[in-house]
Amino acid sequence: MARQLTFDLPARQALGRDDFFVSPSNASAVAMVESWQSWPARKLLLIGPEGAGKTHLAHVWAALSGATLVNARDLREADIPKLARGAVAVENIPEIADQPAAQNALFHLHNLALAEGQSLLFTGTGEARTWGLTLPDLMSRMQGTSAVALGAPDDDLLAAVLMKLFADRQLSPRPDVLAYLTKHMERSFAAARVLVEEIDALALREGRDVSRKLAAEVLDRQAELF
Repeated sequence: MARQLTFDLPARQALGRDDFFVSPSNASAVAMVESWQSWPARKLLLIGPEGAGKTHLAHVWAALSGATLVNARDLREADIPKLARGAVAVENIPEIADQPAAQNALFHLHNLALAEGQSLLFTGTGEARTWGLTLPDLMSRMQGTSAVALGAPDDDLLAAVLMKLFADRQLSPRPDVLAYLTKHMERSFAAARVLVEEIDALALREGRDVSRKLAAEVLDRQAELF
């Protein structure tokens, strides 16, 4: 079979509220984000595994609150007093465990924003005590912040995540593909992302539709690697 030229085009992520599928495993987190004006001390930790939807919900909250979104790694170069004049969502806080300057910037952002009467959303994997932050005052403030977790996906949520990942890549899998994948794949959001990427690459390379047979081939190839 002739192989097609492929282009590594970025997937367009749909990050609006209507694109976020609510299920029992994430309903509490969605409710907390939507009721942000009643957060204790005007701040919240949003935690969960990779690919669970933390970034998506952070964008939802930004749309509701007018917040600025910033990656924790970028705080070293940020204008902290300017950021603190509005609501802020700080993502991926565990990634600055080895960056004292970023931790110091986050500590000052936390204090200034709250003093200004603003709200703060923080995201990361696992509980705050596992983030490895080395600035004691920052760690104490993170651990003293109310937290809500995005849980492991149930069948409906995993199918919805797969459908969203396919849609982000402008792919339309056949009806039996999602049911087959949710039954046989590793049950995690990170695995869903990798799986859709590999299905997309194979479909493009060989000029094939996203069928159950193609999905099975990708799963078999993944299994051979482990």
